Amino acid sequence: MSAARAYIRSLDPHLPRPVWLVQIGGAVNAFGTGMVIPFTLIYLHNVRGISLAAAGGAVGVGAVAALGAGIGAGSIVDRVGGRNTLAFGLLLQASSVALFPHVRTAWDAAVLLALQGAGTACFWPGQSTLLARLADPETRHHAYALQRISMNLGIGLGGVVGGLIATTADPHSFTVLYLFDAATFLAFVVVLGFVREPRPAAAPLGEAKPGYREVLRDRPFLALLGLNVVFVAAGYETLLLAPVYGKNQAGVTERWIGMIWFANTLFIVLAQMPISKWLEGRRRMVALAVMNVCFAAAALVILVGGTQFEGSTAALVMIGATLIFAVGECLQGPTQGALVADMAPERLSGRYFALSSMSWSTGAILGPAIGGPLLGWKPNAVWPLAACACLLAGAGCLALERRLPLALRRTPRVAESFVPGAVEGVPAGSSG
Repeated sequence: MSAARAYIRSLDPHLPRPVWLVQIGGAVNAFGTGMVIPFTLIYLHNVRGISLAAAGGAVGVGAVAALGAGIGAGSIVDRVGGRNTLAFGLLLQASSVALFPHVRTAWDAAVLLALQGAGTACFWPGQSTLLARLADPETRHHAYALQRISMNLGIGLGGVVGGLIATTADPHSFTVLYLFDAATFLAFVVVLGFVREPRPAAAPLGEAKPGYREVLRDRPFLALLGLNVVFVAAGYETLLLAPVYGKNQAGVTERWIGMIWFANTLFIVLAQMPISKWLEGRRRMVALAVMNVCFAAAALVILVGGTQFEGSTAALVMIGATLIFAVGECLQGPTQGALVADMAPERLSGRYFALSSMSWSTGAILGPAIGGPLLGWKPNAVWPLAACACLLAGAGCLALERRLPLALRRTPRVAESFVPGAVEGVPAGSSG
């Protein structure tokens, strides 16, 4: 235990204790989510007898609900704060997950997944805004890097444990998964009770109330959102098609597919913080451009694995692809979230992060909508198309850099004399 504690603290000693509490709560919650996510379609189809088309449609309803609720979530964050919005989102998701064992039809699943989508719409801008307010500008990139570590670690370990519990021969095993997942949402709410969110600075007298119209005037931010849709659709969502592609084209077994995802998760956990520290003082948009190059390279390596190899050899090639992809993820984690936080006026941070979250939802809808049918029609065409889209997005990152204020173009360096904890009037060493 002492060695594990020392490792955790060594990841970044500059972050204040409230940031660590949020990350611990997020890791526990991600563990529960990881237990459930890989088995949602299996539960709906193999246990409840819902057709794959209807089950997939229900999952799509959740993504659309998250997108539709995003606008309201941003306004809520700016009114009641990131912590309270995050807690509300967690309660919505806990309610949805706890009721999932009662699903019998596709309509039941669609309603509950829509409720979960609304909770997700509150979760991401709430958590991102809370981290932005708890961490100093000099360490925000570390806070978001640590967020990427905690989420990946929790989801990776949760998937392994969920695989040991779930079995279609015993429907009750899925009830155990969903109730445990609901408990992790509630556990995160309890952790938030020990976190104090600094209040944003009051707006000057006579200043108009904040609104989305002001956000929409920020052209560089809108350009970043457009690029992020491509990052997600051509990068993250396309990678999710790799297991089906590997199994059908190269005979990769389910056991190897699990190892492919575990390798990706393990790399992020080990490499994210060193890469975050290496990025200090370096150009943010160049980091995102290199991320896109990694995504493109990973897509092409997957194509090679599916066309030139079979079985375990193809799986090893695809593990290499996911490791290349993980390098890109590690570049994005500490870069994009901190950039959005720095671009946002404090009184509008909720709306900025809500639109950022909605860009992820948009990419999550477009990626499967384009890649899924293409995978069924011309499976080998998916990967070069995704690679081209990523390379174009990388060029867009370099073009956008010229439109950013000079002060935002580079990731801040953490001064050696930096004292953690001095956030919005909170004395150093305060527990928050």
